[in-house]
Amino acid sequence: MTQMDIGLIGLAVMGENLVLNMESKGFHVAVYNRTVEKVDKFINGRGKGKNFAGCHSIEELVASLKRPRKVMLLVKAGNAVDDFIEQLLPHLEPGDIIIDGGNSHFPDTIRRAQYVESKGFRYIGTGVSGGEEGALLGPSMMPGGTPSAWPEVKDIFQKICAQTETGEACCDWVGEGGAGHFVKMVHNGIEYGDMQMICETYHLMKAGLGLTNAEMHEVFTEWNKGELDSYLIEITRDILGYQDEDGKEVVDLILDTAGQKGTGKWTVVAALDEGQPLTLIGEAVFARCLSAIKEERVQASKVLKGHVKPFDGDKKAFVEDLRQALYAAKIISYAQGYQLMRAAAATYGWNLNYGGIALMWRGGCIIRSVFLGKIKEAFDRNPKLENLLLDPFFADIVQKNQDAWRRVIAKAVEMGIPAPALATALNFFDGYRSDRLPANLLQAQRDYFGAHTYERVDKPRGEFFHTNWTGRGGDTAASTYIA
Repeated sequence: MTQMDIGLIGLAVMGENLVLNMESKGFHVAVYNRTVEKVDKFINGRGKGKNFAGCHSIEELVASLKRPRKVMLLVKAGNAVDDFIEQLLPHLEPGDIIIDGGNSHFPDTIRRAQYVESKGFRYIGTGVSGGEEGALLGPSMMPGGTPSAWPEVKDIFQKICAQTETGEACCDWVGEGGAGHFVKMVHNGIEYGDMQMICETYHLMKAGLGLTNAEMHEVFTEWNKGELDSYLIEITRDILGYQDEDGKEVVDLILDTAGQKGTGKWTVVAALDEGQPLTLIGEAVFARCLSAIKEERVQASKVLKGHVKPFDGDKKAFVEDLRQALYAAKIISYAQGYQLMRAAAATYGWNLNYGGIALMWRGGCIIRSVFLGKIKEAFDRNPKLENLLLDPFFADIVQKNQDAWRRVIAKAVEMGIPAPALATALNFFDGYRSDRLPANLLQAQRDYFGAHTYERVDKPRGEFFHTNWTGRGGDTAASTYIA
């Protein structure tokens, strides 16, 4: 029997399509599923006559693999991953590799990598983005974990992943421990932000300008030919132009309550843990939460009336303002995401390749866009770039687009149409470019009621002071200060 190049556990949508991708690139793949009927169905269906080995047990799967053995898990994140790790370990030999290709939370990946390595084996946690089509035709992949495992899987991963227009693989080594799944988490958070901002521009065109779906379809068609060219703009164009067999526009038939699987929330929690102002993605997550209380909003709409002004300007000019505002806010989203990755890299000791991450996202994944090539160029110019907004290319765009951006937010407020992500992005821009914010008053308040101390502009950083604001307090100050 031919020894298989890699084994995969989990024949759901992603797993099935990913192994078909592997086999099409010349690899021999062993497959197993907890419900073994799925194995037989696959081998006699989409996998028939191809280089697959259908296995009915973990032991059979492991025995069929070349050494060092490589076993990939594509199962539901959480306990299922830990369960399969425990089932695999007794059958492995030192140096064998377990790969988690699911949407695992990065702290779990850190823990699992340490555990598996302590047993003498190797571990990879890899983010896989692109959905069903990406898994089959070429996803974006973000692997991290045991560094010595990367050369063993590099050929497979880089052959099955998406390629840029210049032939570069949208997959490279990210870093140790949970680095791969952290980068995938940030990718998903940026995805939340991008989707929310697109939805806000749609809402402003629909409710504010009164444009039809056909007219908005044309707008997004044009936008996808320029700076905003991306997968999410492309699918928005398609959605707005889609009609069912009865000629009904399907987008208008969909209930306005958004679901989420939690990765956006994880990104925001990680930002809070790192003390990073990830405001845009936070608003995108909260916008989904607000959409979910549909019945309450319907009741509120009958009670609460806004004092709003209808749009009375040039619609074509405002659509162009929307395009510029969306582009500027999109830059803020990525700037914040990269800030978070930089902070986490310092916390966890990861040596992240920021330009390489942009390249990994350039194809195959949900946030793929021409825009990402510009991020790669920014980090090529300056690998130690602190913030994308400090790169000349991005600084120029944001500053040029800000007048349109401000007009959009002002008009949204006048019309009573919520645009939380677009607005918070502008607030971040205005806050980030401010050399002085009102936190001096905030620190005074904290010192007044809690003796939390403050630093002074006329003294060196690191010296702390306390004022007896009422004359009734003592000289004792709190000993903790986090800035």
